[in-house]
Amino acid sequence: MKGKKAENIKIVKKLSYTSLSIISFFVIILAWCGLTYGGILDKIFLPTPSSVIMATVNMVNDGTLASNIWSSTYRVLVGWALSAILALPIGMLMACSKTFNAIIQPVIEFVRYLPVVALVPLTLLYLGIGEGQKYTIIFLGTFFQLVLMVADTVSSVDKNLLNAARTLGASPYQRYKLVLFPASLPGLMDSFRVTMGWAWTYLVVAEMVAANSGLGYVILKSQRFLATDKIFSGLILIGLIGLFTDLIFRAITKIVVPWHERLGD
Repeated sequence: MKGKKAENIKIVKKLSYTSLSIISFFVIILAWCGLTYGGILDKIFLPTPSSVIMATVNMVNDGTLASNIWSSTYRVLVGWALSAILALPIGMLMACSKTFNAIIQPVIEFVRYLPVVALVPLTLLYLGIGEGQKYTIIFLGTFFQLVLMVADTVSSVDKNLLNAARTLGASPYQRYKLVLFPASLPGLMDSFRVTMGWAWTYLVVAEMVAANSGLGYVILKSQRFLATDKIFSGLILIGLIGLFTDLIFRAITKIVVPWHERLGD
Protein backbone atom coordinates (compact mmCIF):
# COMPACT_ATOMS: atom_id res chain seq x y z
CA MET A 1 0.00 0.00 0.00
CA LYS A 2 2.78 2.39 0.95
CA GLY A 3 4.70 1.45 -2.18
CA LYS A 4 1.68 2.23 -4.37
CA LYS A 5 1.18 5.57 -2.62
CA ALA A 6 4.83 6.49 -3.12
CA GLU A 7 4.58 5.54 -6.80
CA ASN A 8 1.49 7.74 -7.22
CA ILE A 9 3.30 10.67 -5.59
CA LYS A 10 6.23 10.14 -7.94
CA ILE A 11 3.91 10.18 -10.98
CA VAL A 12 2.24 13.39 -9.78
CA LYS A 13 5.62 15.05 -9.30
CA LYS A 14 6.70 13.99 -12.78
CA LEU A 15 3.50 15.37 -14.33
CA SER A 16 3.94 18.63 -12.41
CA TYR A 17 7.53 18.92 -13.63
CA THR A 18 6.45 18.31 -17.24
CA SER A 19 3.62 20.83 -16.95
CA LEU A 20 5.91 23.53 -15.57
CA SER A 21 8.43 22.85 -18.35
CA ILE A 22 5.71 23.25 -21.01
CA ILE A 23 4.40 26.40 -19.35
CA SER A 24 7.86 27.98 -19.33
CA PHE A 25 8.11 27.49 -23.10
CA PHE A 26 4.64 28.94 -23.61
CA VAL A 27 5.57 32.04 -21.58
CA ILE A 28 8.62 32.60 -23.81
CA ILE A 29 6.52 32.15 -26.98
CA LEU A 30 3.83 34.54 -25.69
CA ALA A 31 6.47 37.16 -24.88
CA TRP A 32 7.94 36.68 -28.35
CA CYS A 33 4.52 37.15 -29.94
CA GLY A 34 3.85 40.25 -27.87
CA LEU A 35 7.16 41.88 -28.83
CA THR A 36 6.83 41.12 -32.56
CA TYR A 37 3.12 41.22 -33.42
CA GLY A 38 2.70 44.15 -31.06
CA GLY A 39 5.20 46.17 -33.07
CA ILE A 40 7.50 46.74 -30.09
CA LEU A 41 10.56 45.38 -31.92
CA ASP A 42 11.35 45.63 -35.62
CA LYS A 43 11.31 42.33 -37.52
CA ILE A 44 14.93 42.94 -38.58
CA PHE A 45 15.96 42.48 -34.94
CA LEU A 46 13.34 39.93 -33.90
CA PRO A 47 11.25 38.16 -36.57
CA THR A 48 7.73 37.02 -35.86
CA PRO A 49 7.10 33.36 -34.98
CA SER A 50 5.11 32.91 -38.20
CA SER A 51 8.01 34.17 -40.35
CA VAL A 52 10.39 31.78 -38.60
CA ILE A 53 7.96 28.92 -39.20
CA MET A 54 7.67 29.89 -42.87
CA ALA A 55 11.45 30.04 -43.22
CA THR A 56 11.66 26.53 -41.76
CA VAL A 57 8.87 25.28 -44.06
CA ASN A 58 10.67 26.76 -47.07
CA MET A 59 13.84 24.87 -46.15
CA VAL A 60 11.78 21.70 -45.83
CA ASN A 61 10.20 22.26 -49.23
CA ASP A 62 13.49 22.90 -51.01
CA GLY A 63 14.98 19.79 -49.44
CA THR A 64 17.86 21.51 -47.62
CA LEU A 65 16.67 21.23 -44.02
CA ALA A 66 17.06 17.47 -43.55
CA SER A 67 20.51 17.39 -45.15
CA ASN A 68 21.71 20.36 -43.08
CA ILE A 69 20.42 18.83 -39.84
CA TRP A 70 22.12 15.53 -40.66
CA SER A 71 25.42 17.22 -41.56
CA SER A 72 25.50 19.15 -38.28
CA THR A 73 24.38 16.22 -36.15
CA TYR A 74 26.96 13.90 -37.70
CA ARG A 75 29.77 16.41 -37.15
CA VAL A 76 28.79 16.92 -33.53
CA LEU A 77 28.53 13.19 -32.84
CA VAL A 78 31.88 12.38 -34.46
CA GLY A 79 33.77 15.23 -32.79
CA TRP A 80 32.24 14.55 -29.39
CA ALA A 81 32.69 10.76 -29.63
CA LEU A 82 36.40 11.17 -30.41
CA SER A 83 36.84 13.42 -27.38
CA ALA A 84 34.90 11.05 -25.10
CA ILE A 85 36.82 7.95 -26.26
CA LEU A 86 40.17 9.62 -25.52
CA ALA A 87 39.14 11.63 -22.45
CA LEU A 88 37.78 8.67 -20.48
CA PRO A 89 41.02 6.62 -20.14
CA ILE A 90 43.24 9.72 -19.83
CA GLY A 91 41.02 11.24 -17.14
CA MET A 92 40.89 7.98 -15.19
CA LEU A 93 44.68 7.64 -15.37
CA MET A 94 45.05 11.20 -14.10
CA ALA A 95 42.84 10.36 -11.12
CA CYS A 96 44.61 7.07 -10.34
CA SER A 97 48.25 8.00 -10.98
CA LYS A 98 49.89 11.04 -9.39
CA THR A 99 52.87 10.68 -11.74
CA PHE A 100 50.72 10.69 -14.86
CA ASN A 101 48.65 13.54 -13.45
CA ALA A 102 51.76 15.63 -12.82
CA ILE A 103 52.86 15.09 -16.43
CA ILE A 104 49.59 15.69 -18.24
CA GLN A 105 47.50 18.08 -16.12
CA PRO A 106 49.59 21.26 -16.67
CA VAL A 107 49.34 20.73 -20.43
CA ILE A 108 45.58 20.11 -20.26
CA GLU A 109 45.06 23.17 -18.06
CA PHE A 110 47.07 25.34 -20.44
CA VAL A 111 45.38 24.23 -23.66
CA ARG A 112 41.82 24.35 -22.33
CA TYR A 113 42.08 28.12 -21.88
CA LEU A 114 43.04 28.70 -25.50
CA PRO A 115 40.06 30.10 -27.47
CA VAL A 116 38.93 27.55 -30.03
CA VAL A 117 37.98 30.31 -32.49
CA ALA A 118 41.62 31.41 -32.57
CA LEU A 119 42.64 27.88 -33.54
CA VAL A 120 40.45 27.82 -36.65
CA PRO A 121 43.15 29.29 -38.97
CA LEU A 122 45.65 26.71 -37.74
CA THR A 123 43.26 23.80 -38.24
CA LEU A 124 42.61 25.04 -41.77
CA LEU A 125 46.35 25.23 -42.40
CA TYR A 126 47.06 21.77 -41.00
CA LEU A 127 43.91 19.89 -42.06
CA GLY A 128 42.47 21.80 -44.99
CA ILE A 129 38.77 22.50 -45.47
CA GLY A 130 37.45 18.94 -45.27
CA GLU A 131 35.29 17.29 -42.64
CA GLY A 132 38.32 16.43 -40.50
CA GLN A 133 38.84 20.11 -39.74
CA LYS A 134 35.29 20.45 -38.46
CA TYR A 135 35.56 17.32 -36.30
CA THR A 136 38.79 18.72 -34.87
CA ILE A 137 37.18 22.03 -33.85
CA ILE A 138 34.41 20.23 -31.96
CA PHE A 139 36.99 17.86 -30.47
CA LEU A 140 39.16 20.75 -29.25
CA GLY A 141 36.13 22.45 -27.76
CA THR A 142 35.17 19.47 -25.61
CA PHE A 143 38.16 17.18 -25.05
CA PHE A 144 40.27 19.16 -22.58
CA GLN A 145 37.35 20.11 -20.34
CA LEU A 146 36.03 16.54 -20.44
CA VAL A 147 39.40 15.09 -19.39
CA LEU A 148 39.42 17.24 -16.25
CA MET A 149 35.77 16.47 -15.50
CA VAL A 150 36.45 12.73 -15.76
CA ALA A 151 39.53 13.02 -13.54
CA ASP A 152 37.60 15.02 -10.94
CA THR A 153 34.69 12.55 -10.97
CA VAL A 154 36.91 9.49 -10.56
CA SER A 155 39.08 11.08 -7.87
CA SER A 156 35.98 11.90 -5.80
CA VAL A 157 35.09 8.22 -5.35
CA ASP A 158 35.11 7.26 -1.67
CA LYS A 159 38.50 5.69 -0.93
CA ASN A 160 36.90 3.53 1.75
CA LEU A 161 35.17 1.57 -1.02
CA LEU A 162 38.50 0.82 -2.67
CA ASN A 163 40.12 -0.03 0.68
CA ALA A 164 37.29 -2.42 1.48
CA ALA A 165 37.66 -4.13 -1.88
CA ARG A 166 41.43 -4.39 -1.37
CA THR A 167 40.87 -5.89 2.10
CA LEU A 168 38.53 -8.48 0.62
CA GLY A 169 41.28 -9.54 -1.76
CA ALA A 170 40.11 -7.86 -4.97
CA SER A 171 42.75 -7.52 -7.66
CA PRO A 172 43.51 -4.11 -9.22
CA TYR A 173 41.41 -5.05 -12.24
CA GLN A 174 38.50 -6.15 -10.01
CA ARG A 175 38.72 -2.94 -7.98
CA TYR A 176 38.49 -0.96 -11.21
CA LYS A 177 35.71 -3.05 -12.74
CA LEU A 178 33.56 -3.65 -9.65
CA VAL A 179 34.17 -0.52 -7.56
CA LEU A 180 35.86 2.44 -9.23
CA PHE A 181 34.06 2.47 -12.58
CA PRO A 182 30.51 1.79 -11.25
CA ALA A 183 30.96 4.42 -8.52
CA SER A 184 32.15 6.96 -11.10
CA LEU A 185 29.55 6.15 -13.74
CA PRO A 186 26.78 8.57 -12.62
CA GLY A 187 29.21 11.48 -12.63
CA LEU A 188 30.74 10.35 -15.93
CA MET A 189 27.30 10.26 -17.58
CA ASP A 190 26.65 13.81 -16.37
CA SER A 191 30.02 14.92 -17.76
CA PHE A 192 29.22 13.33 -21.12
CA ARG A 193 25.82 15.03 -21.19
CA VAL A 194 27.25 18.46 -20.38
CA THR A 195 30.05 18.25 -22.93
CA MET A 196 27.63 17.09 -25.62
CA GLY A 197 25.91 20.44 -25.09
CA TRP A 198 29.26 22.21 -25.50
CA ALA A 199 29.82 20.28 -28.73
CA TRP A 200 26.65 21.84 -30.16
CA THR A 201 27.81 25.32 -29.16
CA TYR A 202 31.06 24.80 -31.08
CA LEU A 203 29.16 23.65 -34.15
CA VAL A 204 28.82 27.16 -35.59
CA VAL A 205 32.56 27.70 -35.06
CA ALA A 206 33.25 24.45 -36.91
CA GLU A 207 31.00 25.46 -39.82
CA MET A 208 31.96 29.12 -40.04
CA VAL A 209 34.72 28.60 -42.61
CA ALA A 210 34.66 26.60 -45.85
CA ALA A 211 31.41 24.79 -45.09
CA ASN A 212 28.60 24.31 -47.59
CA SER A 213 26.14 22.48 -45.37
CA GLY A 214 24.93 22.34 -41.78
CA LEU A 215 22.79 24.51 -39.51
CA GLY A 216 25.78 26.67 -38.61
CA TYR A 217 26.35 27.29 -42.31
CA VAL A 218 22.67 28.30 -42.70
CA ILE A 219 22.97 30.76 -39.82
CA LEU A 220 26.17 32.37 -41.10
CA LYS A 221 24.90 32.54 -44.69
CA SER A 222 21.65 34.14 -43.51
CA GLN A 223 23.61 36.70 -41.49
CA ARG A 224 25.08 38.16 -44.68
CA PHE A 225 21.61 38.96 -46.02
CA LEU A 226 20.06 39.97 -42.66
CA ALA A 227 17.67 37.03 -42.98
CA THR A 228 16.94 36.94 -39.26
CA ASP A 229 14.01 34.57 -39.75
CA LYS A 230 16.40 31.89 -41.06
CA ILE A 231 18.90 32.72 -38.31
CA PHE A 232 16.26 32.16 -35.64
CA SER A 233 15.09 29.03 -37.42
CA GLY A 234 18.61 27.58 -37.31
CA LEU A 235 19.10 28.58 -33.68
CA ILE A 236 15.79 27.09 -32.58
CA LEU A 237 16.50 23.85 -34.46
CA ILE A 238 19.92 23.55 -32.78
CA GLY A 239 18.27 24.15 -29.41
CA LEU A 240 15.57 21.55 -30.05
CA ILE A 241 18.07 18.94 -31.24
CA GLY A 242 20.25 19.69 -28.22
CA LEU A 243 17.25 19.34 -25.91
CA PHE A 244 16.35 16.02 -27.53
CA THR A 245 19.95 14.83 -27.11
CA ASP A 246 19.89 15.84 -23.46
CA LEU A 247 16.69 13.86 -22.87
CA ILE A 248 18.31 10.83 -24.51
CA PHE A 249 21.31 11.09 -22.19
CA ARG A 250 19.02 11.38 -19.15
CA ALA A 251 17.12 8.28 -20.24
CA ILE A 252 20.34 6.34 -20.83
CA THR A 253 21.63 7.41 -17.42
CA LYS A 254 18.52 6.04 -15.72
CA ILE A 255 19.01 2.74 -17.55
CA VAL A 256 22.76 2.46 -16.96
CA VAL A 257 22.79 3.65 -13.34
CA PRO A 258 19.30 2.93 -11.96
CA TRP A 259 20.63 3.05 -8.39
CA HIS A 260 21.63 6.69 -8.70
CA GLU A 261 19.12 9.24 -7.41
CA ARG A 262 19.34 13.02 -7.65
CA LEU A 263 18.19 15.53 -5.10
CA GLY A 264 14.54 16.23 -5.82
CA ASP A 265 13.84 12.97 -7.64
